[in-house]
Amino acid sequence: MKQITFILIALIGFQIQSFSQSYKIPDGVKKIVFLGNSITYGGQYVSYIEAYLTVKYPEDQIEIINVGLPSETVSGLSEPGHAGGNFPRPDLHERLERVLDQIKPDLIFACYGMNDGIYKPFDDERFNKFREGIIRLHEQVVNRGVSIIHVTPPIYDGKVEAYANVLDIYSDWLISLRYTSNWKVIDIHWPMRKYLEDKREANSSFIYAEDGIHPNETGHYLMAKQILLPLGEKELAKANNMKEALAAYHHGDMILQLVDKRQKS
Repeated sequence: MKQITFILIALIGFQIQSFSQSYKIPDGVKKIVFLGNSITYGGQYVSYIEAYLTVKYPEDQIEIINVGLPSETVSGLSEPGHAGGNFPRPDLHERLERVLDQIKPDLIFACYGMNDGIYKPFDDERFNKFREGIIRLHEQVVNRGVSIIHVTPPIYDGKVEAYANVLDIYSDWLISLRYTSNWKVIDIHWPMRKYLEDKREANSSFIYAEDGIHPNETGHYLMAKQILLPLGEKELAKANNMKEALAAYHHGDMILQLVDKRQKS
């Protein structure tokens, strides 16, 4: 069964990576929530997205709220001894209803997967827990009449080499839902992997993250860029960093600093 799953997901990946998808933030959206783990909690990519939308569409006055939570999963899984044995990984589903009730978002971006395989080689049972958790998240959000865009996980580049393949599989499954279920899914995983491979050809020591998990500034910019491009922000295609992306806008760099300060407060 495990081998069949690998083959099916790999075939899906090979077939769909060449396709791009375009989305539009629905008219009337005033409150956007970002859900995710520590990468979202760190929030640099969220700040980049907010700053860009603020300078380009100041009249929209969209509020962006980051409720990422370190160590969180959507699968409900946790490895023995997490956090020194003090507590298991948080489960999104324990708090999702409160987030929806208290914030009342119009649109949600959800980025999960990095923690959901709990840093072990591929296993069907763990994969099924991830799938069940994502589907449960999706249904709970849309049943409230809220729009949701799923985001594939960033790449893993750490010591457990097999785990990089786990996130490849999780990402391909998410992408497949564009076609099997008409879900809105933005892929950051494969563009980040290609960028890493291209950079490594010139510089074998190039990295996104010191620990192989949490992206540095370059990684966060690529995450923001790959989220904004499918939203119609095509001029970002040639920008190498957010400073370049904001250079054409009055006080762009200052607005980014203010947004970053607010998001971190």
